Amino acid sequence: MNTGTNTRPAAGAGSAAGAGSVAGVGTAKGAGSAKGAGSVTGAGVGPAAGPGAGTGAGGLLVEVDGLTVDFPVGGTGGHLRAVDSLSLTLAPGGALGIVGESGSGKSTVAAALLGLHRGTGTRLGGTVRVGGLDVATAGPAELRALRGGTAAMVFQDPLSSLDPYYSVGDQIAEVHRVHADVSRRAARARAVEVLDRVGIPDAARRARSRPHEFSGGMRQRALIAMALACEPRLLIADEPTTALDVTVQAQILDLLHGLREERGLGLLLVTHDVGVAAGSVDEVLVMRGGRAVERGPVAGVLAAPADPYTAALLAAVPRLDAARVPFQPDGLDGTRPRLADDSPPPLRGDSPPPLRGEPLPGRQGEAGPSPRGNTQPRRRLRRGVWGGAPGLQPGSAGHRALPGPAPQTPARLDMARAGLDVAPAELDVARAGLDVAPAELDVARAGLDVAPEVASAAAVVVEAVGVGRRFGRGVGAVDAVGGVSLAVRAGETLGIVGESGSGKSTLGRMLVGLLDPSTGLIRHAGREVRGVAPGAQMVFQDPVSSLNPRRSIGESIADPLRAAGERDEAAVRARVGDLLTRVGLDAAHYDRYPHEFSGGQRQRVGIARALAPRPRLVVCDEPVSALDVTTQAQVTALLAELQRELGLALVFIAHDLAVVRQVSDRVAVMRGGLVVEEGPVDEVYGNPQHAYTRQLLAAVPSLDPAVAAERRSARRAARTAPVAV
Repeated sequence: MNTGTNTRPAAGAGSAAGAGSVAGVGTAKGAGSAKGAGSVTGAGVGPAAGPGAGTGAGGLLVEVDGLTVDFPVGGTGGHLRAVDSLSLTLAPGGALGIVGESGSGKSTVAAALLGLHRGTGTRLGGTVRVGGLDVATAGPAELRALRGGTAAMVFQDPLSSLDPYYSVGDQIAEVHRVHADVSRRAARARAVEVLDRVGIPDAARRARSRPHEFSGGMRQRALIAMALACEPRLLIADEPTTALDVTVQAQILDLLHGLREERGLGLLLVTHDVGVAAGSVDEVLVMRGGRAVERGPVAGVLAAPADPYTAALLAAVPRLDAARVPFQPDGLDGTRPRLADDSPPPLRGDSPPPLRGEPLPGRQGEAGPSPRGNTQPRRRLRRGVWGGAPGLQPGSAGHRALPGPAPQTPARLDMARAGLDVAPAELDVARAGLDVAPAELDVARAGLDVAPEVASAAAVVVEAVGVGRRFGRGVGAVDAVGGVSLAVRAGETLGIVGESGSGKSTLGRMLVGLLDPSTGLIRHAGREVRGVAPGAQMVFQDPVSSLNPRRSIGESIADPLRAAGERDEAAVRARVGDLLTRVGLDAAHYDRYPHEFSGGQRQRVGIARALAPRPRLVVCDEPVSALDVTTQAQVTALLAELQRELGLALVFIAHDLAVVRQVSDRVAVMRGGLVVEEGPVDEVYGNPQHAYTRQLLAAVPSLDPAVAAERRSARRAARTAPVAV
């Protein structure tokens, strides 16, 4: 058992008993106490199964005692310890969040609850009981009844979890038929019923659609519908909102909360986003390196964390209510999964590289002091560097809600651009770069305050004048971007925010020349450019699909140099080594392949590749959307440091408004292909002029559970309010 866990009293209440509870589920006055010092008690009030209804001792739905998970290390005969002596419990109707960085063991615990490690060579210790069933000793028939019957799991990536060859309705119906003796017609009717329950419009028709015809949020709803098909008593949601925009994320979280109220579901929420957990669960368990370091009621843990790691994790969360401050890696630079005691040494024993230089955006001090008490003041970066559309001047005049026709975002808009979400690596390496950046780009503001009158003279690196982009022809044509004008100056960061399908990525691709505008023009350094723009590079959202798995990372970084005409292989290798060092990796990693790196490290490789030809402009398209908060803070800190060193103009595209606030000087809000509001970031966030901007800001998760509940109630009231005729 993990006796070093910081423990708190269990929550006294918080789970609502719903009217639509699963059959056989009654109402409990309290949760059973957990065994062991490392356990987490479920919610104190909530639906609980009666005797014999499939719960364990004390009426508990989930009991984990001393769980240890060791993964085999290929070719060595050893094992890697992913989870170490973890204990937790969950009462029926309770909601527990498991939070932590990537590699902390969160998803491994979730998979263990369903016995998904069995038969894989994984070594398991301790006991796991779900609904009274000992998962370790259960037979095949009992496991089939558990998976999808007693408990169901919603996985992180709905696109890879759904079969592309079958309709969504058929896949849900199949789950129902496996667990219930019903006809094919009855199973299909059940599929339509649960799709309608999770908010899929026109469910009978959309049940015949295939996964690629659904947007990301709809696919996630379809997975939840599949999980609900057989009325489970436990729903395990593994990163259910990762990479979703804030409004869709809020909808999914509201849906999960509503299902708990209606059906009395127990919820185990696995997430790296502390804000998501704050508004969705009663209690939280913080994991680090396979161990539980803190547990307790979510409000108490977030308001006054007892463990330095929890405090550091909270400090790394970007927030809307404060300007950017330095990211403090204190307390976050340590524990990774380690080899079990009887295992041979690792194949590669290098530890993650430390951050270089002075790390930038993140949060420090809001959840309590930094673990090391670092309170050194720091100058604000690049304030007063304005680069709006031509003619805009610093000050309030530069903040405006832009007029235009009421934007419409038809559902087909997402599908029309589905093939453009991830550009192939070849597009990234075909650009030529400048050998020497212009002198004004090398002035690298280095964190110095810049007077507005000086900043206004900064060179405009890229300018869009009335650009639009249409996909398709005739009646089926879709205007992805329509009539956007903006400019970005040297040393400035422009943030572009909006929902999925708003045209952010399409605009970013036009700025670097991966797409030509259908209307308007793009200027680089004052000259109109069509096609790939010299001196412009892009960092893509998904480093896995933008890096060639058959080529070493060094060769991928070297490609832009060779495309620019560099023929001296020694010079190429030296330049790549310098770039790897600059982004916090080791030059010796040249010959390693993408699969040997973590998500954050792969994104660093993508940044190094973008910097290879010495660009003046770097467009970052959702570069941190799928990363945990600390890796996210490290990547944004790296970008800011490199911008100071090189004088880069940055365009930072994201759906996470809190991250955009931390990294940007100005922000443009897009909806339906239009920029509806644009201005200095503090003014747009502090005094939004457009209703859509206010709607986006209201959907951002709050670290205060009370505020999260208030916002959820407001959204529910807005959905149920009568429409004026």
